[in-house]
Amino acid sequence: MAIPLSMMMMSFEGHRQDTCLFQNPVPTPSFNRKLMFQAPSTREVRSRTLGKNSVVCKISDSSPPQVSELKKTTEIAKEPKRILADTWKEIHGENDWVGMLDPIDPLLRSELIRYGEMAQACYDALDWDPYSKYCGSCKIKPNKFFESLGWTQCGYEVTSYLYSTYNMNLPNFFKKSLWPEGWSHVANWIGYVAVSNDETSAYLGRRDITIAWRGTVTKLEWLADLMDFLQPVSYQKIASRDPSIKVEAGFLHLYTDKDKSCDFCKYSAREQLLAEVKRVIQKYGDEELSITITGHSLGSALAMLSAYDIAETGVDLGEDGEVIPISVFSFSGPRVGNLRFKERLEGLGVKVLRVVNVHDEVPKVPGLFFNEQLAPVLQKIGEMSCWCYSHVGEELALDHTKSPFLKDKSNLACFHNLEAHLHLLDGYHGKGSRFWLASGRNIALVNKNSDFLKDHFLVPPNWWQTENRGLIKNHLGHWVLPERHDLEDHLPPQDLHHHLQQLGLVVED
Repeated sequence: MAIPLSMMMMSFEGHRQDTCLFQNPVPTPSFNRKLMFQAPSTREVRSRTLGKNSVVCKISDSSPPQVSELKKTTEIAKEPKRILADTWKEIHGENDWVGMLDPIDPLLRSELIRYGEMAQACYDALDWDPYSKYCGSCKIKPNKFFESLGWTQCGYEVTSYLYSTYNMNLPNFFKKSLWPEGWSHVANWIGYVAVSNDETSAYLGRRDITIAWRGTVTKLEWLADLMDFLQPVSYQKIASRDPSIKVEAGFLHLYTDKDKSCDFCKYSAREQLLAEVKRVIQKYGDEELSITITGHSLGSALAMLSAYDIAETGVDLGEDGEVIPISVFSFSGPRVGNLRFKERLEGLGVKVLRVVNVHDEVPKVPGLFFNEQLAPVLQKIGEMSCWCYSHVGEELALDHTKSPFLKDKSNLACFHNLEAHLHLLDGYHGKGSRFWLASGRNIALVNKNSDFLKDHFLVPPNWWQTENRGLIKNHLGHWVLPERHDLEDHLPPQDLHHHLQQLGLVVED
């Protein structure tokens, strides 16, 4: 597994220390709280968790410049009087987040960070190494997913993994092993379905079904790999009453393609998802439920498409016929479909909040020239083409230049990085407001898969990595890659076909 920097810290000896208390309404994962970083200094900045909702940060009056900068961007954040269990519908967009984005609602910020971290978990758990026999798979068993990532207090249980195949070349998204006998040469792990446990459900005010899709960490070339023209969703047998509802063809294929020769993707990602959501709804049919879908980058596009699909096919209907609310929390996502797709998705009651960095190029495509910013008359004309796109939902625009922790550099991969977005969320309080970290979220996480923090913070770039690249010493003292015997636990549920039949979806044998 990846190596956190949990035991590394800087010493502050011989100096008086002051204490700053941060109240955090929804505690972020414990592994985020405890991450420290090493530096060749005798001064100490130490963060630790106190109880459930507070973090102490000890900072000396005679701090070096980098620590003084940290002190200036931290303040006492008062815990909201509201309780999440009483206001979750508002947080999930019941009123389209009116009055909650500027200034940002503290509970909303905490929930956005939490769901963003569930999307980040897709990156942290993926085997990216082409020298690994299991490249493109998840490194963790489903029942140990959050625990193995150090997120012991997540409060969710993964119920199923999601896999995809692609019948066209997509080298910058699909990761393949160099081993001729790799685990699969046609499948990639692209996400998971998780359900809140009893304790967390009581805190949230409902049983939450979360779907997280992975995207790309640093490679932005995947945009060039995709076909950038629109295609009717009905082309891939997705339910649609309107043939003019179209989405980007590459996203559609990634969501619906399958390969019967592989046990992991003999059902499409779409079929795997719909069957699992149906199964979970049936299991908890007598409870109040919500469906929350999150993703970053390409994963954001899959989140939009799957939200539409769940609502359009009626999978979001509970056992009593009540519609289960669906919300999408998108991070740095591209446009997905045309104006009719936007109108239908919003007409189905799906709520979408898009978190973007204004300097990131990905949310500006596809549809760089023909998009929702055109005059209505020109949009209608553009609808006759295959290249006119429209964003969906509400936008929360962040600006990385407002953070005093980040480098002033022209690196599109850094601008697009998910951990950087979560850092910006923690410091955002509204347009024109000063940047300061509300929850004390550890800044070292920014450099987990990037080189975006200023050098004087002495956090090494790209520090999240697998110990010894996964190699271990065998009984002969040789370094070898161990065999994995848990891949059967990663397969889609055996009753998947049954739930698809219940949904009336035709699956060819």
